[in-house]
Order: sequence, then C-alpha cells, then structure tokens
Amino acid sequence: MMRFLRWTAAVAAGLLLAGCGGSSDGDGGRDEGKGSGSAAPSASRSPAVPTALPASLTSQRLDWRRCKATGGSSAPGDAWRCATLKVPLDWSRPDGRTIGLALIRSRATGGDRIGSLVFNFGGPGGSGVASMPYFATSVSALHKRYDLVSWDPRGVGASQGVRCRGDREIEAAESVDATPDTPAEEKAYLQDAADFGKGCRQAAGPLLAHVSTTDTARDMDLMRQVLGDDRLHYFGMSYGTELGGVYAHLFPRRVGRLVLDAVVDPTADTVGHAQNQARGFQRALDDYLKSTGQDPEQGSRKIADLLTRLDAQPLPTSSGRKLTQTLAVTGIILPLYSESMWPRLTSALTSAGKGDGSGLLALADQYNDRDPSGRYGTMSHAQRAISCLDEKQRPALAETKRRLAEFRRISPVFGDYLGWDTAGWCHDWPVPGQYDTPEVSAPGAAPILLIGTTGDPATPYEGTRRMAEELGRGVGVQLTWKGEGHGAYGNGNDCVDSTVNTYLLNGTVPKNGTVPKNGKVCS
Repeated sequence: MMRFLRWTAAVAAGLLLAGCGGSSDGDGGRDEGKGSGSAAPSASRSPAVPTALPASLTSQRLDWRRCKATGGSSAPGDAWRCATLKVPLDWSRPDGRTIGLALIRSRATGGDRIGSLVFNFGGPGGSGVASMPYFATSVSALHKRYDLVSWDPRGVGASQGVRCRGDREIEAAESVDATPDTPAEEKAYLQDAADFGKGCRQAAGPLLAHVSTTDTARDMDLMRQVLGDDRLHYFGMSYGTELGGVYAHLFPRRVGRLVLDAVVDPTADTVGHAQNQARGFQRALDDYLKSTGQDPEQGSRKIADLLTRLDAQPLPTSSGRKLTQTLAVTGIILPLYSESMWPRLTSALTSAGKGDGSGLLALADQYNDRDPSGRYGTMSHAQRAISCLDEKQRPALAETKRRLAEFRRISPVFGDYLGWDTAGWCHDWPVPGQYDTPEVSAPGAAPILLIGTTGDPATPYEGTRRMAEELGRGVGVQLTWKGEGHGAYGNGNDCVDSTVNTYLLNGTVPKNGTVPKNGKVCS
C-alpha cells in the first residue's frame, strides 16, 4: 500500500536513468523569527513551543565532511559535503532530547553568493541527501550563486529513518487485495494496515509522534539559522510545497525566495486529497490515451477490465512472481508522472493484454523501490509515518464503502484503489493525527512563486490556485505550465525555467497568472 504523492518529475526522471540567536522580529507573537521555536498554536493544531531556543541548538557548528554512500546511492563527488544538524526530538521541549538530521551541501560555484537554497524533493519521505547531487545539474545556473542544500527530514533515510517491515513482509503484503471484495478480504486489508502501524511504533519508538510536517518546518528554521541565513530561500516540490506553505505560516517574516512546484492543495482533507488524485491520474491517463489515438472512455474501460481480470487471476511474469491487481495499478501510475515514460506504459499494457505481466510488474517495482534482489527502500514507510501523524481524519470502513461509487465515477481505473486507501492508509495508527488540513496562511510574507502544471496527475493543477488563496493576498504568485507530468521546472519549458531562475537569482517576481504560450513564450 502506498499513496501516489511522492517525487517531483525531475527526480522521478532520475529513477530512469554558523547561526545567530535573538528575539522575534515582531509579528504579533506568531512569526518565530531568529532564535525562536514556533508559532503560537492555533486550535487543535500543535502544542505550544517556547519562544527561545537554547544556544546549544542555535550556535551549533556543523562539521562538514566528505559524504558517504547512503542506501542504494553511491557517494557523491568532491563538491559535496555532509553534516549532522542537532534538533529537538520534541519541539515543545527544545532543551530536552535531540536527534540528528543528515544534511548535504555544495558551495556556490561563482561569485556574488546569495546564500543557501534549500531543497525538498517531495514524498513525504524522499531523501534529499540522496537526491540533491543528481538534481544539481538541473540547477547549475542557481548553483553559481547559491549553496545547494538538502537534507533527510526526521524519520527519513539517514535521519533516523523509519523502517516498519522487513523485505519479506513487504513482499508478502503485496498479495493483500487493496480493493477488497469480500468480508474476508476487507478484514485482511485492515489487519495489514494495523500490523504496519504496529511495526512502525516498534521500530520508531518515541520518534513516531514527532515526524509531522510542522516538526520538520521548525527544523527548517533552525537549519536556516545554523547555516547563517537571515531568510530561508527554498525550492519545494510536490509534498515539499505543503512543507513550504506550513513554514511560511509559522515564519512569515523569515520567508525569502520560495518556489513551490507541483503544488499540494492545502484545503483538501484525507478524502478530498484522494479524490483530487483520482481526478488527476484519470486526467493524465486520458491524455495518455489520446496521445496513442484511443478514445479515453473506451481506453479506460479496457484498462479497468484488465484490472478486474487480474483481481481474479494474476498474470505470470518472467521473474516467477505474479502481477496482481494492486501491483498493476501501481505499474500504471508510475509512467503517468512523466510524459517521457508513456512509451513504457504502452509496451507494458500491450504485454499484459497478451498475458505477460512483466512490464507492469517492473514499473511497480520501480515505484515501490524494489531492487532485483528483492530489497525494498523505506520511502513508503516514512511517507506513511509522516502523513498519518499529520492527518486527523480516519474514515471508517462503512464511510469508505459509501463513498466508493463516487470514487468510481471520478475514475474508473483509479477510483477503487484511492477510495479504499482512505480507510486503510492510517487505520488503527498508533498516534493521533494533528489536523484536518494544514494551515498555510502567511500574511506579511514575501511573495512566493507557485508553479502549477495543467496535466499534473499527483498534485492536480487546481491546488495551485487554492494554495495561493490560502497563503493570502499578495503572497502566492501563480505561474502555469500547460503540459504533462508531475512538476514543471526542468522539463524543457524555457519560460518556466527562466522565470524561476530570474526570481531566485534577482528577486524579480513575475506577473501573477503568467502562462507560457506555445510552450515557450512568457506572457
């Protein structure tokens, strides 16, 4: 089981191939500013946090050393250095126990340095330490004047990453029907979800209650201070846009130049988010089908019929494993993140129609971070731990079943999977969720550049406008790319790339509502 919100397109494509302390700068007690720990809490959102942090945190010096290989990634080159940032486990007790966050940095390559540019590549659960060196070639113009910085957020990768299951357990769980049809399958589905949560609690211990987006936003501001930056310059992608919005709400006076690409809808709760993704992925699938000369309605019906057959009889593959309905849905999902992968989807669907599930299984394994030897990554573990701590809503089985018809109307291919996910994703989770929707209002913040892609499957375009509205008048500035895929920057559109670079390098805010014409021209 895995939600579909994850990497931005640029990183998905890669799958194919000293701080100051002090007082607040004055924002009615809400902006934490330098040397402070959080906003005054809004109702039922987060615990109160003291306004001052101990010098042991704000004055720490990072010990930058050559980076080591992490997970399945080799060590980056000489331009990169890694360090560990000490942050409170519990932000309501900043003088208590601390944990370490893994950071990576490459110094600006040219003169006239602006400061640090911090990246979050999405997920939640994506490793910035592993991703940053690969993404650096896409931001070489920015690298001349910025130190490129990223990190593994708490509970992720090298920052005390959460692993809730072993590889054999993960593979066994792939046989659980994620769209149950009988009471026995429903029981197995919910039991698997509960078992996953128990595994997370056992593996993570006290950390499981402190991996929220709000916790990570506070970590980011401490990171800003320790890096020596007066303002946070930030590039957030996919889930990283929600994190950026939460940061802007907590620290509006510390917002520097923020870019949010592939924007999450901050007004959507658990059910709303699932419905948004059902619409987004169905829209992307329709566009894919049109590109192959198929009628979207007929093509979707054909794929839905294939999934129905797989529910009863999984397909054989060259590996000896079976392609189940759930794995097939996952295999269809992955290539919709990037138009460059559409030919692989065509090949995989053609093979499946002939009785060979190998192509879709390979795509599903890539999405599930499974290597040929059967080892799995832990991104989905961290993703679930973070989102289930964030989300208060826990739809019951009966409520979910009432909504299934609505989900199927939205998407005949993905509706069932995403509808059932609302019941199973955080079922019987060991810690309560914090909010129904994230608070991102940021009055007084500097303008934040929001990029929406009309064909984005995972974070549908409509979320960009809603983020702009929630940030507040004069804060959210929208740039639209009429294209396909999850994320716009670095995908070959000169207008998008030049607008973002000009904003980050010169501080030039584009006209709100800018839309490239004919794929290139800004207006």
